[in-house]
Amino acid sequence: MRRARSPRFRSWIDRRKLLPGQNWPRSIEDAIEATDVVVACFSQYSATKKGGFQAEIRFALDCARQVPLDDIFLIPVRLDGCRMPATIRREIQYVDLFPDWGRGLRRIVNILHRQLKRRPRKVRRSAL
Repeated sequence: MRRARSPRFRSWIDRRKLLPGQNWPRSIEDAIEATDVVVACFSQYSATKKGGFQAEIRFALDCARQVPLDDIFLIPVRLDGCRMPATIRREIQYVDLFPDWGRGLRRIVNILHRQLKRRPRKVRRSAL
């Protein structure tokens, strides 16, 4: 998601932002709560993985329920042909980054720009 990094978008990626000794579950929840948009990446590995990733997705879904219905808070992204979790399939449209990575990435950036125009002026962050 290198292209999403620009003066207009600041990404928060746990592997880059967490400090040694930091409480990572609480820090990730804080980042999700503070962000304008969460881009959640699903793959054959992550979609079936138990643990932190699933908890983070549940937390993001809970936060998404707090924003106005016309706002986009959670953008699920499929990195491969994985089966999306039932809740995502039922409630939220997702973006495929395969077989055309560029097309999918353009859709995500367009969504981020759309949301940027809808929000009051402030520093924007997206959690990835």
